[in-house]
Amino acid sequence: MHGIQRQLELDWARGLMLVLMSLTHLPTWFSAQLGQPFGYVSAAEGFVIISGFLVGTIYTRIAQERGVAAMRRLVWRRAGKIYIAHISVLLLLLWVIVPFAVSRDAHPITDLASFYFAHPRRALAGGLLLLYEPPLLDILPMYVLFMLASPLLLTASKRYGWGPLFAGSVALWAMAQFDIGHVLYDAVAGTWGLPLPPYSQTGAFVFLGWQLVWMCGLWGGARSLDPRPPRLPSASVPLAAVVALAFFGWRHWAGQVPAGDAVIVAALDKWHLGALRIVDFAALLVLGVAARRRLAQWARHSLLTTLGKAALPVFCAHLVICFVALAMVADPNPQQLHWHDSALLAATLVALYAVALLFVEGRRLGAPLVATLSARLAARTAR
Repeated sequence: MHGIQRQLELDWARGLMLVLMSLTHLPTWFSAQLGQPFGYVSAAEGFVIISGFLVGTIYTRIAQERGVAAMRRLVWRRAGKIYIAHISVLLLLLWVIVPFAVSRDAHPITDLASFYFAHPRRALAGGLLLLYEPPLLDILPMYVLFMLASPLLLTASKRYGWGPLFAGSVALWAMAQFDIGHVLYDAVAGTWGLPLPPYSQTGAFVFLGWQLVWMCGLWGGARSLDPRPPRLPSASVPLAAVVALAFFGWRHWAGQVPAGDAVIVAALDKWHLGALRIVDFAALLVLGVAARRRLAQWARHSLLTTLGKAALPVFCAHLVICFVALAMVADPNPQQLHWHDSALLAATLVALYAVALLFVEGRRLGAPLVATLSARLAARTAR
């Protein structure tokens, strides 16, 4: 992590998010039962804010020690790696898993890639431009775009402070609640006559809303390096506990998508990041920050920490497993628990841990070799 000591509690939290995503995305009985188990909050909120926090921490330190140009270069390099990972999974889906699904008449996959069947070249070009995003493949493009914007945001925060940035971020979030992004997208496509994928194929996440979560993480990571980082007010923890318990009870009483008043449903909407959803997430975030030291102790001996240390390869592996499972199962939404649901979930978690272990151990064993080769290359260059 570029010379910064790992924060094991964050690795543990990322590992937990990856397990929750697997529970949600796998075509098993557990998906409907255990999705959003803590309230009206999904693993995506935690994944995005932790990623933003790490970017704010790591790259603010690099900017302080090595300059803004070095920080910008390293952020963009990391964004490039994430882009390559996303495109690799996308091409694997379109060129390998989709043909396999067609041979089996597996509708969960063929329906998922219906736009690709209708417009293969347009879909492929849109995918490379991060515009065509089939289901499950819409979080990494958001991550890439947020990372590309982060150097500008971190630089602007030093010049103007975080207040104006948050004002703009909240304004964008408010626009997202009225689908202004949809209007702008259609206007651009219509005015310029661009062969863009339809807005419905650009992913479920409304980026204008979700950028607020990234901004909060970025701010928290940058401020954590201050000599006196911000602390939670003493009354915030009991208040957050009451709010979190209320949302927890509501979610398990009303279900993952509560029926009722349209305003309430919109305020709990995941894809636009509704206002009540933000309240619930903020409460859980306060509790997580308050328990950070205890989480750090648990993280030292937890398998989740290993998953979190290899978040990107594990995330990609879980997508591939989910796509393959969807291409092979007959019922993607079983109403009753069967033994093969438990077997698939257990096998997936074991496979993800194996991927994480291979990645972590390979990186640990390969680090001395890379350092030696770099030193030899530097010595030859100096000659």
